[in-house]
Amino acid sequence: MDTTETTIDPYSGMLVLGTDECWQLFRSAEVGRLAVSISNHPDIFPLNYVVDGESIVFRTAPGTKLAAAVLGTAVAFETDGYDPEAGDAWSVVLKGHAEQIEGWLDKDRAERLPLFPWNAAPKFEFVRIVPDELTGRRFHVTDHGAWPLAGTETADDPI
Repeated sequence: MDTTETTIDPYSGMLVLGTDECWQLFRSAEVGRLAVSISNHPDIFPLNYVVDGESIVFRTAPGTKLAAAVLGTAVAFETDGYDPEAGDAWSVVLKGHAEQIEGWLDKDRAERLPLFPWNAAPKFEFVRIVPDELTGRRFHVTDHGAWPLAGTETADDPI
């Protein structure tokens, strides 16, 4: 895994989040985006998930394109958030591989996780994303008034 301490990127001023804070943010969210490559074409699936230890678990239906695409392949999983009161935004990304949860003991344990489908389609299969790399960043959102609107500058404006 990556650094356990939060540091500041000297170029951008963004906070580069440590491992513990990345997992805390993953635990605070419910929806993320799974990025995969299917037949050499990128695809992204929004899905609800739960953190289990130091992995991400989600449900899927057997035989779906999603399940077939991710099992045993490299994947990325991202979630993000925005705190309007503080004016801060964050994003965390986990890169790793996906594996189907099999075996009655492991499947029974997965079924006890607080993870329920958001739609009525039956989703009895569980997939675990095992991390190889975990990164995150946090930054203060710049006031949109600090930047000129596109097309408002003229050739006479100083650069």
